[in-house]
Amino acid sequence: MLKYFLRRLLILVPTLLGVTVVVFAIINMAPGGPIEQKLQQIRFGGGDGGGGQAQATTSRGASQGVSDEVLEALKKQYGFDKPLHMRYLLWLKNIATLNFGESFTYEEPVLDVIVSKFPVSLQFGVISLILSYLISIPLGIVKAIKHGTVFDVASSFVLFVFYSIPSFMLAILLIVFLAGGSFYEIFPVSGVQSELYDDLSLWGKFLDRAHHFTLPLVCYTIGSFTSLTVLMKNSLIEEIKKDYIRTARAKGLEKKYVYMKHALRNALIPIVTGLGGFLTVFFAGSLLLETIFQLDGIGLLSYKSILARDYNVIMGLVFIQSALFLIGNVLSDLAYVLVDPRIDFT
Repeated sequence: MLKYFLRRLLILVPTLLGVTVVVFAIINMAPGGPIEQKLQQIRFGGGDGGGGQAQATTSRGASQGVSDEVLEALKKQYGFDKPLHMRYLLWLKNIATLNFGESFTYEEPVLDVIVSKFPVSLQFGVISLILSYLISIPLGIVKAIKHGTVFDVASSFVLFVFYSIPSFMLAILLIVFLAGGSFYEIFPVSGVQSELYDDLSLWGKFLDRAHHFTLPLVCYTIGSFTSLTVLMKNSLIEEIKKDYIRTARAKGLEKKYVYMKHALRNALIPIVTGLGGFLTVFFAGSLLLETIFQLDGIGLLSYKSILARDYNVIMGLVFIQSALFLIGNVLSDLAYVLVDPRIDFT
């Protein structure tokens, strides 16, 4: 078992390198890089160097009216005076010391830029993950025990309605009905805290945050807890049908005791798969939700960085998120063993 996990950890390195090579090559070959955008700003006196305009401008067209000295200086400034493979090796060398370079857009170290957006995504990611499992597991167990009853049918209908609504559409509906759009003004429409947040007591700050977090959290959580609930229910029903459960029931053991004591542990194995992804919630982000609720998080940072061709920020986000995802997969396998010691990966 130990050898298996050591092999998995060793495989992480080439896998992560493969991901970064592909992404590095794609974003560097995409048109409208930082040099072209900078040239646009020079030509138009600091005008909009947005991604859409820059993509339509080739390097040759962008450099018209700019001296070769300026062009060479820009290439050296952004590190484009070296071949592609040399730039990647230099980036890889800096990664060893967690130096992701400097953001072209923010003109700050990439790590500082990511950390500044980190709190919003962390809070929503962790809370939505906890809420998803706190709701889905008990609800799935109750639905499995009461399979076929009115409660099961009615709750399934409600769950599938929630699941069918896109999160951004749900966000718009919640704002219209509950955030002063046209009906009630119960919750704030944007942000994570009020203007007087710093003057509030500790309990007041908690309530203020909870008030601002309610609508976004509903949108973050609604899809994941629906699918987890159905998975929990179906997994428990499959366990209930097995022979060892029938044997336990035939011995006269109480129904709920058999389900909770014997079936539940095995039924939790598919649910454990998602637990390995808990590391990725630290960088959870949704562009549409962050835009609608005006949350300055990782999702919006990723989108703006792609538009601005901010290569260092893009590579920093890809590297961190890929590493967390791969480590999460290993932790999922470990969680399998903890839930069911009979599992042997050797």
